[in-house]
Amino acid sequence: MQEELRAEASALGFAACGFTAAATDPVRAERLDQWLGEGRHGSMEWMETRKAERASPQGLWPDARSVIALGMSYAPDVDPLALEGDPEKVRISVYAQGRDYHDVVKKALKALARWLIARAPDSQLKVFVDTAPVMEKPLGEAAGLGWQGKHTNMVSREHGSWLFLGAIYSTLEFQPDPPGRDSCGSCRACQDACPTDAFPAPYRLDARRCISYLTIEHKGPVDKEFRAALGNRIYGCDDCLAVCPWNKFADTAHRHLKLAPRDELVAPDLVQFLEFDDAGFRQFFSGSPIKRIGRDRFVRNCLYAAGNSGNAGLLPQVERLRADPDPVVADAADWAAARLRSFP
Repeated sequence: MQEELRAEASALGFAACGFTAAATDPVRAERLDQWLGEGRHGSMEWMETRKAERASPQGLWPDARSVIALGMSYAPDVDPLALEGDPEKVRISVYAQGRDYHDVVKKALKALARWLIARAPDSQLKVFVDTAPVMEKPLGEAAGLGWQGKHTNMVSREHGSWLFLGAIYSTLEFQPDPPGRDSCGSCRACQDACPTDAFPAPYRLDARRCISYLTIEHKGPVDKEFRAALGNRIYGCDDCLAVCPWNKFADTAHRHLKLAPRDELVAPDLVQFLEFDDAGFRQFFSGSPIKRIGRDRFVRNCLYAAGNSGNAGLLPQVERLRADPDPVVADAADWAAARLRSFP
């Protein structure tokens, strides 16, 4: 049944499928404990409050015996770095340019779960994609999907750095696959590409310095130390992923059809986003993962991009937002206006 399950996973749009045991891995647990102990998770309190459940599949569900790790490709059509420095365009992380991956991946996971239960009706399972205390990346490595690269994300020989990960915990015993083998070698492209030096060492990430964290998870004003480094990135950052040499093997033919990017998010104009009120933001980003950060945080990010653009034509819109009722937006507008006025 194991190979039949792989075939069914492929038919449902998963580009990778592997198996590993649900037992506790002391090394995984120790690394998590160290990362949290150093405070590198920033304000993501949920990482710490459910640490015991996150450290081991059986910590979350004692009856679990196996983990089915799955990867769905979202390989981009164009170079994610192509818009760097463009004064009129902004950059949205590749993963957020299409439909919300939580919905797409979970729907496929549930379909695979139904297939499995139909063949093993006495078994039990649980499906997860990113919203539960599950360490998808270490489990994906243990199941042979690839390895956690020096940027701490999953790297696959076949799909590069472009995999959404999901997991199914099962009471069934499956034959574990060989774990992924680290193939980063001496390469440090991802480390050198980071605009904010978020990697204190290879394979270690300080989320507090990461642009993805700062633009998505961080709720208050971004420290002035990092604002210029944000450049024109308004949601996430792909720099460390995009420069990975293994991406040359990634093929958009393996990308799930529902993960294709929206044309208006591949190279969007900054000016339109500075006009958003709450209703306009919600309507535009309906069905997108961007919707969850809310209008205020999104416009905050757009104002930092405006300040970095050098485009004086944006000044009237920026000035108007200095009176925004949200204090974080108003602070970002003050910074952007001062910066735009300082350009020659």
